[in-house]
Amino acid sequence: MAYEYSKGWFIQQLKAEGISYHPIEKRKLELYKTHILRRLYSDLQKDKT
Repeated sequence: MAYEYSKGWFIQQLKAEGISYHPIEKRKLELYKTHILRRLYSDLQKDKT
């Protein structure tokens, strides 16, 4: 269980949507800092609406 809006939480949310690697750099999500994961998550939410 990760705290809401922590790095682990963003990784859980992205993996639940089927994203395990960065879409451009093709590296694992665990290697990125929180602000990059937050941006990927927000872009994912924008695409859903």
